[in-house]
Amino acid sequence: MAAGIVVAGASLGGLRAAEQLRAAGWTGRITVVGEEPHMPYNRPPLSKEVLSGKAPFASLAFTPRAAAADVEWRLGTRVTASRLDERTVTLDDGSLLSYDGLVIATGMRPRRLSRPGPRTGRHTVRTLDDARRLRDGLTRPGVRVVVVGAGFIGCEVAATAVALGVAEVTVVDPLPLPMVGPLGELLGRALLRRHEQRGVRFALGTGVAGFHGGDRVTGVELSDGTLLDADVVVESVGSQANTEWLDGNGLDLSDGVLTDALLRVGGRPEVVAVGDVARFPNARYDGVPRRVEHWSIPTDTAKHAARTLVGTDPGPFAPLPTFWSDQHDFRLQSFGAPALGLADVRVLDGDPAGDVLVGYHRDDRLVGVVALGGQAAARGAARYRAHLLQQPALTA
Repeated sequence: MAAGIVVAGASLGGLRAAEQLRAAGWTGRITVVGEEPHMPYNRPPLSKEVLSGKAPFASLAFTPRAAAADVEWRLGTRVTASRLDERTVTLDDGSLLSYDGLVIATGMRPRRLSRPGPRTGRHTVRTLDDARRLRDGLTRPGVRVVVVGAGFIGCEVAATAVALGVAEVTVVDPLPLPMVGPLGELLGRALLRRHEQRGVRFALGTGVAGFHGGDRVTGVELSDGTLLDADVVVESVGSQANTEWLDGNGLDLSDGVLTDALLRVGGRPEVVAVGDVARFPNARYDGVPRRVEHWSIPTDTAKHAARTLVGTDPGPFAPLPTFWSDQHDFRLQSFGAPALGLADVRVLDGDPAGDVLVGYHRDDRLVGVVALGGQAAARGAARYRAHLLQQPALTA
């Protein structure tokens, strides 16, 4: 029996890779290996609708396309090692899978704080089981919540906790404003004001020194000496790539998996990477490889990588990253790469005190737009999507 293609990782990137391989004409075996026991599911609602109880857990599952109905799923199984020269991967049960082609789709996992103190009562939000455990904690009467990290997940969890009626919600971050890294000061200040108006407290410009409590956490000590009471702590301090199983193959794993413009890994035509674990050059902007942890990237990379694996020229890779974030009663909607234009941020429409549309420019070229507010603002951002897509790529 032919070895076929092994997809390491059974989240959205793995699912889309399997589907796109069939769409690209691959008729051989496809085996998808995933650590979680669940079929691929939608992760963005975990920190919002699922955590608030508005969406049942069962509603998150994706339905694979009919063309991928014959894909073999090996769930509850982790890839632990690989020998790319021999075209094999090892699973945590000791079994060995040979492959003709390999798709690296193992994604990311949350970083954890290495601070002294108890671990019980401290949560991350990445998986379905994470969300279930955190929801149980947030729905206890009188609960006090400390969210460490004022990025996307941290702000979404804080907003959801307020909507659930928790007693106190405090967000801690060493940076001076929420989401200032990806969005800049203008929208960071606007987000801070909106969250504070809805009851979220902030401790900014300080980090976490340690956790207090016996068997479970009862407080968070900050680096400035402040002690925050806490029954539940949510750690939202970034992520790290699941690449340990690729060690020993001579790959650049310094930030995810480095690929070329065809998403090939280590110069090997039979190995590609997809999703947020892939660090790839985007011809739309420049030749600098970057990881992108946005909703659109698993699908974009899977389509490109599948064509590469089956030997079809996929053409230049120039995806337009897209994300949105629902917080309280407002939405952030983005198209493009705002982080590349933080040195030149302009209000395109509206006012930061209300609905606003912001443009991010590099060398006077619009590289990203972000809307903050209601549906009208989001529609404004969508109108710029066509403009961003029509811009010529900067690299071949």
